[in-house]
Amino acid sequence: MIGFTKGPGPHAWLRFGSFIVAIICVWVLTACASPDLRIKRNARLFATLSTEAQALIRGGKIGIGFTPDMVRLALGDPDQRWVRTEADGQTETWSYTSYDGYDGMPLFRGEYHRYSGGFPLYSDYFSYRQARAREFIKVGFKDGAVNSIEQDSRR
Repeated sequence: MIGFTKGPGPHAWLRFGSFIVAIICVWVLTACASPDLRIKRNARLFATLSTEAQALIRGGKIGIGFTPDMVRLALGDPDQRWVRTEADGQTETWSYTSYDGYDGMPLFRGEYHRYSGGFPLYSDYFSYRQARAREFIKVGFKDGAVNSIEQDSRR
């Protein structure tokens, strides 16, 4: 009988390959989701805005009076949307969520809040059992413009 050294089995390579593909997909998605890319995709709209609004949007921030399109440029699409109807009309609220580990360490902050200069994932990103969703910003609209901004004070 000839002795062979047993290397990693086919399942190990399959898992490793799947992991690499997942990392590449996440990297591509994060590279496509910065305010800069959204600005490039909507250059005509961005050019019509005031210099103050442009500076906020470039920094991933919003202000009172922003339109929904301006908020999308700065923050991306919301994770959730609510419409509230009252006697004096309707308001719409957009919610943005981050995902934290059991120790409070950010795992991922959606397409609108990339970590500048770094990869947006942390070592326990794939431990979904330990991940907690945390709403970190709510944007209220009335008559087509931002009329309220609620932010998590821990930021």
